Amino acid sequence: MLDLTKLARQMQGLSQHLTLEAAASRQRLELAQQYLHNAYASQKDLIDRQEKWRDRILFANATPIEPLETCIDIPVPPKIHTVIATDGSQIAPNHHEIAYCYLLNIGRVVIHYGQNLHPLLDSLPEVFYRPEDLYMSRQWGIRTEEWMGYRRTASEATVLAELACAVKTEAPTLAMVDGSLIYWFLEQLPIDARDRILPPILEAWQLMRDAQIPLMGYLSASRNVEGMNFLRLLACPHQVPDCISYCPNQLEKVPCKVFEPLRDTSLWATQLKPGQRGPLWRSNARILDLYEGQTIYFCYIHVGTEIARVEVPQWVAENTFMFDQALGLMLAQVQKGYGYPVAIAEAHNQAVVRGGDKARFFALLEKQMIRAGLKNVGTSYKEARKRGSIA
Repeated sequence: MLDLTKLARQMQGLSQHLTLEAAASRQRLELAQQYLHNAYASQKDLIDRQEKWRDRILFANATPIEPLETCIDIPVPPKIHTVIATDGSQIAPNHHEIAYCYLLNIGRVVIHYGQNLHPLLDSLPEVFYRPEDLYMSRQWGIRTEEWMGYRRTASEATVLAELACAVKTEAPTLAMVDGSLIYWFLEQLPIDARDRILPPILEAWQLMRDAQIPLMGYLSASRNVEGMNFLRLLACPHQVPDCISYCPNQLEKVPCKVFEPLRDTSLWATQLKPGQRGPLWRSNARILDLYEGQTIYFCYIHVGTEIARVEVPQWVAENTFMFDQALGLMLAQVQKGYGYPVAIAEAHNQAVVRGGDKARFFALLEKQMIRAGLKNVGTSYKEARKRGSIA
């Protein structure tokens, strides 16, 4: 139980710290705006330096594909269209439950606008209980709980592609997922583990590409700094951005970190008006070298309530009509969802496993185990005591 009286004593110190941090953040933001305006005239030179010294730069940075001063109004979407979304949730394995297994639940949403068609709102559950599912990842030093999250990411992409290919409509269609299309966690995985996660995702994306249904990742409250890191090339005090020679330890306070910890969204909030997008960027994340030509592009958009980051594969970004139309459909989703895409929110609601659902899942599992002739079926004493208090 949280003791609010004791907690209140610490609030004054926290308030003072936040006040000082807010003032420092404003100064960093003003400095970043100056660097951005200076970069307008030297954008080509910065990109040339970035490409030439790419293998020597030790921080993640993106390449602007359009002029940095770009501010474009998002087009109004057609009234007749379809939006598809998936999201996932899970029940983690627990040795104190009646059986050691885990469940993935993928929420599915298909919403048709202006077509007099019923929406699809449901979920696909899948139970994993075989030893090869539960313990396979341990050979790579990956905990089962982490592996479950990676499997969920792949399942979300696969189910999204299946929905996209099954949609029977000629209307413009957009497929959306919650979060980034750049799976940074793959960089840390052994090759054998990565080969079980990434190929199904890329195959699903290829199916959507063949069906000409644009794919989009939507990031709310993005913490990304790839755009700010491009400006670090301008802030570099050395003749060339050779981090390996001059600044090998990027965890230290190196000279070009003049904006840290300022995020991309903070800067673009000062540049964009509601309904506008900033320049298109190409991510240079090293993991994208394995994406088989489906490099990820992104831009920042003022959706009215916040600056959102939107990511698309290369084949969407290079099709100007498809990209613009997809952005229009996305913005309409945000407006319908009062600040967040309604299809993604509904997919989450379909996927989320609440306490009652979890209890019913284990009750169903208990019945099956008893029917199979197993005895002494039940939770551990520890788990049973945690669920109620006698004090």
